[in-house]
Amino acid sequence: MSYPMSPGKSTYRAVIFDIGGAVDLEFAWEMALDGAIASACGMEGIRVDPAMVEEASEQAVAAFAPDVTLHMIETLCGGEPATVARVTRRVEAMTGQLDAFQLRPGIEDLLNRLKARGLVLEAREPRWERLERAGIAELFTCDHDVPPAECILVGDRIDADITPAKAAGMRTIQFRSGRWRRQRPRSAAETPDGVVTDVAELEAAITALVT
Repeated sequence: MSYPMSPGKSTYRAVIFDIGGAVDLEFAWEMALDGAIASACGMEGIRVDPAMVEEASEQAVAAFAPDVTLHMIETLCGGEPATVARVTRRVEAMTGQLDAFQLRPGIEDLLNRLKARGLVLEAREPRWERLERAGIAELFTCDHDVPPAECILVGDRIDADITPAKAAGMRTIQFRSGRWRRQRPRSAAETPDGVVTDVAELEAAITALVT
């Protein structure tokens, strides 16, 4: 894996985590979503198997689809608008209240170590109660005044995490995990400063920047 290198004395004071994929494994969520898509398609008489769902997922990720679920449904339903709309509604009904948060093994200890080093931690998390139930909400700051040039962003998606963070002037680390593990940059503007696949590599990547 590749790690970012600090250009000299560190100026990085904050680490921003996109919770899904880095802190939250998202394994249970992705399994439930894929199952819901297959079930909803089946209700329309469209028989799909796990390999077909996986292929639809990979196509959506490779296409940098802003709505991966919708892209998958469109692929599996052949793009027929009325069918896509019905399947989408059924999937939303099946998963809308689903709470499948899975704290990544080792990530809580890493967050504590980063906090102990004096780094500000921020969570990009619309459902704060999930972090509270996991017992890690207190490690994060809701709002901070650290400018983007002094921030490191950790996320699993190039399109939704890495690219906008780089455009804002942050350093970026891609955590390859789950559905987006095969997503690759298409240009320098989308290329992260570091790429990791587990918590140990993430700590090494952050350390390379802040030390």
